[in-house]
Amino acid sequence: MNKLNICLALVALGLSCASNANPPKDLLLRDGVLDAPVRPVMSRAEIEAGLKSHDRALFIKDDWIRDPYIVMGPDDMYYLTGTTMNPGDSREKTDPYNPGLGDESAVGQVVRIWRSKDLIDWEYLGAPFSLKDSFHKENPRNVIWAPEVHWIPEMNRWALVHCPAKQANFALSAGPDISGPWTHPMGANLGYRRHDPSLFKDGDTWWLLWENTLVAPLNSTFTDYTAEPTRIDPAGTRVNSKGKEISIIGHEGATIRKIGEKYVHFGTAWSADLMRQGCYNLYYCTSDSIDGTYGPRKFAGRFLGHGTPFQTRDGKWWCTAFYNANTPPLDTDGIQNRDLIETAQTINHRGTTIVPLDVRVLDDGDIYIRAKDPAYAVPGPEEVQDFGLR
Repeated sequence: MNKLNICLALVALGLSCASNANPPKDLLLRDGVLDAPVRPVMSRAEIEAGLKSHDRALFIKDDWIRDPYIVMGPDDMYYLTGTTMNPGDSREKTDPYNPGLGDESAVGQVVRIWRSKDLIDWEYLGAPFSLKDSFHKENPRNVIWAPEVHWIPEMNRWALVHCPAKQANFALSAGPDISGPWTHPMGANLGYRRHDPSLFKDGDTWWLLWENTLVAPLNSTFTDYTAEPTRIDPAGTRVNSKGKEISIIGHEGATIRKIGEKYVHFGTAWSADLMRQGCYNLYYCTSDSIDGTYGPRKFAGRFLGHGTPFQTRDGKWWCTAFYNANTPPLDTDGIQNRDLIETAQTINHRGTTIVPLDVRVLDDGDIYIRAKDPAYAVPGPEEVQDFGLR
């Protein structure tokens, strides 16, 4: 029985997850797994109204998924992927809040893809990539984490990247559909340990970024880098809950977007700057160049860790969010004032949530980004960095 299911049972009894008490057997179903409810997605009317008003989080898909990634394809459709279970894995129903970590992890060996024209109705496109398509002949982790798909217009095909770090892949589709046979133009040139790889295009040049954050430009054929990797970090330092000084933006979920004339570097970290303590948040900093000097670390949103900032057709900005915690999802009432330092906690339910972002170019050219839903908009009391927002 994993730690999450113990927490679920304890919470059902009104006990703290830090308690050493064991839940009674009559609360446990199906091989020791608590039959925790899975929240249904919002109705079409609710999602349509929320997409228009752009003022609240929308729960759009209830499949088990971590690190959800949404991107617009060349067919003007939204594509969704992320860390998933294998198709048909019974744990999607019997262990719906599987944390995806440790020996109990339900993370699978495939990349699953969905497509939608409206972020409401999703067409399942199957699992076009699996470990059998990997460049690595052996994968001791035997899982695929945090896949992303990127449309490469100059090649009329898709690029796919994923981790874990030692088995990271950079693959190209056979053509304009997200399907194989897959090729690996970089091969071993990709390098060793590429945690959470992502791609970003600036002008005619594609950049690979990883590890929160190293960046390096790629040649036009995607066979090698054209320069050595550069480390990018926000200006300044902070001190975590253990008194350690930290300068990096986070530890994973590296993403770059160009907004106005600025390069916006997003990073993910726990609010206490300690693994799985507090909530999983999204931060950013800005620069005049991809590999240049970045400004101070700023707060983008609570519970938005490893989220994908993306724009809908009407230009509105949103960010994906997902369940990543050691306890059941929390109620949003009063969440702004709740100290979550005890363990990893979230308000996100299992599945994919999208949260509206307020994105503005300021008079001085810098960029302002903040979640608009009040439950995501301010740091919690346990946040170790003082952003002056409470």
